[in-house]
Amino acid sequence: MENIGSQTNISFQTKQVESFTNITIKGILGLLMDTIDEGEDKKEVISLGIGDPTAHSCFHTTDAAKEAVVESLLLDKFNGYSPSNGLPIARKAIANYLSRDLPYDLSAEDVYVTSGCTQAIEIAVSILAKPNSNILLPRPGFPTYVLCAAFRNVQVRYYDLLPQNNWQVDLKSIEDLADQNTIGIVVINPGNPCGNVYSYDHLEKIAETAKKVKTLIIADEVYGHLAFGENPFISMGLFSSITPILTLGSLSKRWLIPGWRLGWFVINDPNCIFKSPKIIERIKKYCDIGGGPATFIQAAVPKIIESTKEDFFKNTLKMLKKNSDICYEKIQEISCINCPYRSQGSMVLMVKLNLTLLKDISDDIDFCFKLAKEESVLLLPGTAVGLKNWLRITFAVDVSFLEEGLSRLKSFCLRHSNTKIMI
Repeated sequence: MENIGSQTNISFQTKQVESFTNITIKGILGLLMDTIDEGEDKKEVISLGIGDPTAHSCFHTTDAAKEAVVESLLLDKFNGYSPSNGLPIARKAIANYLSRDLPYDLSAEDVYVTSGCTQAIEIAVSILAKPNSNILLPRPGFPTYVLCAAFRNVQVRYYDLLPQNNWQVDLKSIEDLADQNTIGIVVINPGNPCGNVYSYDHLEKIAETAKKVKTLIIADEVYGHLAFGENPFISMGLFSSITPILTLGSLSKRWLIPGWRLGWFVINDPNCIFKSPKIIERIKKYCDIGGGPATFIQAAVPKIIESTKEDFFKNTLKMLKKNSDICYEKIQEISCINCPYRSQGSMVLMVKLNLTLLKDISDDIDFCFKLAKEESVLLLPGTAVGLKNWLRITFAVDVSFLEEGLSRLKSFCLRHSNTKIMI
């Protein structure tokens, strides 16, 4: 009876995840946690499902960042409200930081400080939304865009990322999907959930395609500079003379401080195609509604950026590269899971399930719920990011944690294998 009850519970929770449009990554991982039995004999939970490396001792921010925040707080000058679009010193510091990757200088007026990149996404979708509009999103992609579009009654149209071609954008699908009501194309680089890092040539082609279909690009660069493969990180803003670019980013990933909620929404539009008094006023109103990060965190931004040594970034990339390689190599040992592309950036990669080699597993959601229950390992089902029967694995964890999690994953697959072939 206990087994029947637990299976019924898993079935109920599985149905809650089936719609890509009505649940967040945190929501899905919460449901997965609920399936894990509590008791003396239960295994330690290993989460390879969310991009927050700060739970692990090997991934911690630089002392310069912590000292900057402490100094800002102790000054006792930044306990009040900040301007809705952000403290001028923070906006200027972010503009200078992003200008390093551009052939021109951004001004502080181009920058709006947001509560993490999530608020930047919300602002971008909200200011562009209009009756009968649509937005082009990558598949697989980041589900927050889908939720924001649904709240603003913006139709979502998916263009494909091609796993057989290093998750590059299917440019023809963009041309086929776009029309006069398309308000923007979302491009995530470095990629979440795929771990791709696009080349200069490919980014230029994306910009040219956006120009051809007469729309702008929303460049999600929350994982900016977290590139450890063949291609260096290149900001999409480099191509803003071709088409306007709305750049979204944060300190969260590169500085390993997602809980500080310091993000930005930036207009890259040197030809002033997009910028207008009406647009600027609309952005300010949305900033008024949402509010921004804590004032003392904003005040620390200049020192955080200026005082962080290059060695900190190099060490982070070294750890991510090592973990990415471990993850890729261990996955090769599991015959029912295929990884078509070794991650080149961010903290994640996508792998494909071969359900024909598994018994008692109906799809990726079923796989993840049973894995959580039996092995206390959390992975994100591909359905959550728009790609059924795939899985997203986050590898920004301690090496021992990663290896143990992948070992349990292998054991789970072996136990559910319907072949005599060793996995």
